[in-house]
Amino acid sequence: MIVPIRCFSCGKAVSGVYLEFKERVEKGEDAGKVLDDLKIKRYCCRKTLLTHTELMDEMMKYSK
Repeated sequence: MIVPIRCFSCGKAVSGVYLEFKERVEKGEDAGKVLDDLKIKRYCCRKTLLTHTELMDEMMKYSK
């Protein structure tokens, strides 16, 4: 739903790199290379960013 502030497994702060990660992946860059460039090395942190989905717009349809 909202961008995770910390990795769910190890607790490292990942919200600071999420916007850059999202923009670069949408432009067509390889997600793995982007994570390497952003120095996200741990598997758990990579999973947190790779599997995050934006559901806020979908949820807002039903908020009334």
